[in-house]
Amino acid sequence: MTQRIPRISLEQWAILQAVVDEGSYARAAEALNRSQSSISYALKGMQEQLPVEVLTMQGRKATLSPAGETLLRQARALIDDALSLEYLASNLAEGWETEVRLAVDAIFPTALLSQALADFVPESRASRVQLIESVLSGTQETLLNGEADLVITHRPPPGFLGQPLLDVTFLAVAHPEHPLHKLERELTHHDLRAHRQFVVRDSGLKRRQDAGWLDAEQRWTVSQLSTSIQFATDGLGFAWLPYEHIRGELETGTLKRLPLMEGGQRQETLFLVHADRNASGPATQALAAALQAAGWRWRNAISSCRTT
Repeated sequence: MTQRIPRISLEQWAILQAVVDEGSYARAAEALNRSQSSISYALKGMQEQLPVEVLTMQGRKATLSPAGETLLRQARALIDDALSLEYLASNLAEGWETEVRLAVDAIFPTALLSQALADFVPESRASRVQLIESVLSGTQETLLNGEADLVITHRPPPGFLGQPLLDVTFLAVAHPEHPLHKLERELTHHDLRAHRQFVVRDSGLKRRQDAGWLDAEQRWTVSQLSTSIQFATDGLGFAWLPYEHIRGELETGTLKRLPLMEGGQRQETLFLVHADRNASGPATQALAAALQAAGWRWRNAISSCRTT
């Protein structure tokens, strides 16, 4: 197959863009730090190679023809892509990763994750983030299988060290009209056994784990935390759910804490774990720093609320 080489160089399109944006050959030459004659020569060569008129002069002002407007619109995208390639090459030369793989346990507060990623964006140098959302051992398996660079998990797997990031509080809740609330007294675990409980399935394949109280005779297992929240909100049963994920439902009254005599609240510590801290590139380190900073702010905000 015969290879084709573009007749118009990217440099010529960039010169055309400068002339249009600056409004004249002289100002374009100044912006590009070139002579005006080189600008004129480049555009003359472009016009000779194109079958349509691109640029006309109205007095001293350079004006695009209708065809020129269409061509320049696409050329701008080409120029941006070329600059991005050069930027990428520079980042690669500095060891900057093009992608960071982050595995997050589903109980991690979504708002906190969003804050951390927003902080990472200005430092990211356009590195992509591949977010893997999983449950219990599924998060750990991403480390063991080499599928993640950073992991937020409730339990670092054997052979890995983690840094505590934050504590997640689980509350036993049900709809206010649920039969358990109508008992109007403190509840025991015996009271719970006769009612439907929702739990979220471990997404791991090899080392599946259980967490929390699981003795209800009618236990429904779902794949998504959001499904468990919806079912509990609809009055279909009860569940232990992360406080930050149901804050809105508690405030609006569509969910209400169960008055358990004991065990109505429990905590899980989430850890930030590197797949290999020594081999982590600058993008991975920057994302880890953003997560740690966001976690620190989150903990301080919770402490302030408790003391006021």
